[in-house]
Amino acid sequence: NLSLNLIGNASYRKQKAPGAMSSEANAVTGEVTREFDINPYSYALNTSRTLDPNEYYVRNYAPFNILHELDNNNMNLDVIDMKFQGELKWKPFKKIELSALGAYKFSTTTQSHSITDYSNQAWAYRAMDDATMRNANPWLYTDPDKANSLPVSVLPVGGFYRETKYSMNSWDFRATASYNDVFNEKHIFNFFGGMEVNALNRSQTWFNGVGMQYGMGMLPAYDYLFFKQGNEANTDYYTVEYTRSREVAFFGTATYSYQGKYTLNGTIRYEGSNKLGKSRAARWLPTWNISAAWNMHEESWFENLRPALSNLTLKASYSLTADRGPTNVTNSRVVIQSYNPWRPFTDVKESGLEIYDSENSELTYEKKHELNIGAEIGFLDNRINFAFDWYKRNNYDLIGILNTMGVGGQIAKYANVASMESSGEEFTLSTKNIVTKDFTWNTDFIFSHARNKVTDLESSKQVIDMITGQGFAMEGYPVRSLFSIDYRGLNENGLPTFINEMGQLTVSDIDFQTDIKDYLVYEGPTDPTFTGSFGNTFRYKNWKLNVFMTYSFGNVIRLDPAFSNEYSDMDAMPKEFKNRWTNTGDEAYTTIPVIADKRTNQDDNYLNKAYNAYNYSTDRIAKGDFIRMKEISLSYDFPKKWISGAKISNLSLKLQATNLFLIYADSKLNGQDPEFFNTGGVAAPVPKQFTLTLRLGI
Repeated sequence: NLSLNLIGNASYRKQKAPGAMSSEANAVTGEVTREFDINPYSYALNTSRTLDPNEYYVRNYAPFNILHELDNNNMNLDVIDMKFQGELKWKPFKKIELSALGAYKFSTTTQSHSITDYSNQAWAYRAMDDATMRNANPWLYTDPDKANSLPVSVLPVGGFYRETKYSMNSWDFRATASYNDVFNEKHIFNFFGGMEVNALNRSQTWFNGVGMQYGMGMLPAYDYLFFKQGNEANTDYYTVEYTRSREVAFFGTATYSYQGKYTLNGTIRYEGSNKLGKSRAARWLPTWNISAAWNMHEESWFENLRPALSNLTLKASYSLTADRGPTNVTNSRVVIQSYNPWRPFTDVKESGLEIYDSENSELTYEKKHELNIGAEIGFLDNRINFAFDWYKRNNYDLIGILNTMGVGGQIAKYANVASMESSGEEFTLSTKNIVTKDFTWNTDFIFSHARNKVTDLESSKQVIDMITGQGFAMEGYPVRSLFSIDYRGLNENGLPTFINEMGQLTVSDIDFQTDIKDYLVYEGPTDPTFTGSFGNTFRYKNWKLNVFMTYSFGNVIRLDPAFSNEYSDMDAMPKEFKNRWTNTGDEAYTTIPVIADKRTNQDDNYLNKAYNAYNYSTDRIAKGDFIRMKEISLSYDFPKKWISGAKISNLSLKLQATNLFLIYADSKLNGQDPEFFNTGGVAAPVPKQFTLTLRLGI
């Protein structure tokens, strides 16, 4: 009647990736950039094929070679996960079981970014070969305390060693009691209840090791000017952050079933979190679920329908569930933190306290009402199985940024600002097409349709947020909608024209920072509305062949931002440039803008806005629809009589190919993967993979 179960597991993962910096969106020009980007995929896509791979070219005012840079600028990730769990069960009586479960989990991730002495990024900090380069290089430093001084390097030797550490400690405890009973062999009862407590501590540390000499045994040699520059810019060279989360929940479930035919289930949960408002109504929330099922195949009259109809179950549920929202939202109480205010001189530095977030005592859970109705049907002794589910969801009190009048010292704060409704259908069809002694053929088809709409949103974003990235929310539209600037073709000079926020036709008079969004064109959702898969499995004796396809329809994607008002000899151009404007009159036949010459740029100082607007215009949209050959695998199980003499219990060989090719995609993509959004950094499309697996059992 007493049992103890102990479980422990640990894992370690090591990964290497190209060095990457964070991307930044320029809200004035509409350009998204990433400094020192050496993403191999982006480089191959955007760099001229005429470059010699063994030669060095100038980039960031310093010598650059992609192969050399990948060797001298990289990130190493070390991930450790450990979990230990113990569960004690006791049955004081036959129908009652008590249980206590305790668990501890620890994980740490160390991300070390090595930028060696000989990387382009380190060289850029000391590139000043002549006066022109010295005055133009933004990574040099001009000392404001020395009149008429020239820019100098804050990194005369060495490179950088940047390290970020994330650690997590969590403790969980759960105590439960259950009661199971059957009356008259017809009435089945189950009662289950308990409570749980969760504690989670997270920490994040970061530091920037400047002047690290990799060729001198990792010896640091920093210049005081680096820290003087940092003080004047009021930046940090190390940070330490701690967060703590505490949660308590009480729950109970009751289930009744009559002869296995009719089942009724009810669940209630009452939980609280230290992340949410201090008022009881905000911090504590009861949630519940009611569900019922009818197993019609257990009815006596169902025998008359066999074997044509072998299984039929109807089910339905209605629930209120909740989520604590984004992990970074903590302003249920006022957040007062220390900071270093900016001062014009380094000798008057001081630290202070600031109200980082004003209190929102009514900040509460994100909630969702959900109705589900479904059916499971089997035909011909379950040779054909069909499952269908329909759902409708109403989400409310969703947490986001609320723009205010500035009362309390903040013009934007986190609050429960949005509501959303969604619905969808899902069905699965599984068939056993052929079943013989030596040969079988099974088919599985999955179809899913989902749609959603934001019904209320007390938040406002700039135009730059609505047209870049992977979609944003606007009231009356799907939660991740993509909008575009209204493109109106080329003018007589081959320059793109648009409708701006004032309703005027313009080339470059575009305000990416405005919150007037009525003139934007809605393109569609970035999330697909139709998804699914189609798989076939063939087995002949010991051979097994699996062919699996996936599909997705209903979304739109932004084409790569390949156009600019200026290009260099290092840039590659997509094949759309073959159809660009070259002569007067071409605007009647093409939508691809001209390659602007120096005079055209001199005539319009804001021409970069025009080309950035074109990258995010209605002309740079494609359908995200695709059908992909996801996997083909062939395996062979060796007969027992072949391997039994070698004391081997089982032996199999499997050859698997994944992400082989696209069967269908929008021709406007020109080879761009519809499932991949190119952001540079460490992002890369999912590659083709070929795997040979040998399984041996002893």
